[in-house]
Amino acid sequence: MKNTLVLKSSILGPHSQSTQLIDKVLEGKSGIIERNLAENPLPILDMDVATALRGGDDLTEQQQAILALSDQLIDELKAADQIVIGAPMYNFMVPTQLKNWFDMIARAGVTFSYTENGPVGLIDNKKVIVVTTRGGLHKDSPRNSIESYLTTMLGFIGLTDVEFVYAEALNMGEEQAEAAREQATQALSELV
Repeated sequence: MKNTLVLKSSILGPHSQSTQLIDKVLEGKSGIIERNLAENPLPILDMDVATALRGGDDLTEQQQAILALSDQLIDELKAADQIVIGAPMYNFMVPTQLKNWFDMIARAGVTFSYTENGPVGLIDNKKVIVVTTRGGLHKDSPRNSIESYLTTMLGFIGLTDVEFVYAEALNMGEEQAEAAREQATQALSELV
């Protein structure tokens, strides 16, 4: 039995295409740890959060809570055998909610380390499946910034086994949308 960390980042709740795809494929499976980043938003990186993530003995009570939350997120990541990330495209990028998760788990000496040859990820490599949904067609164009961003961020912490599942053209007519959803469901089913 695999432990699967599921990160959902859509702001659309039950209307989210990425959430619907993930739920359809993972329905009834055990070992799921789900974190809905839109329903339970994480702190936005600011000086207070950055100070908390560095640790130390002089943290305020609020900073200690932020550090404890970061530790919890990292523990969830480490406990997972695979990670499924719902990453809809908003304005050519991942949702802010997903970026906040990366800001909370990217910690020097904890999830990555600086070496004389550059940064090295400290998270054991696990399978990562990214489900990305888009209203238009962007996959093989310069507008597909999600793939490069996520590949970079995941690789930075040591996760290099990354597969992308695309559901595109979701706002370009129901026939195209249905075909895209079916294809994405099949691809995700084969990977999970």
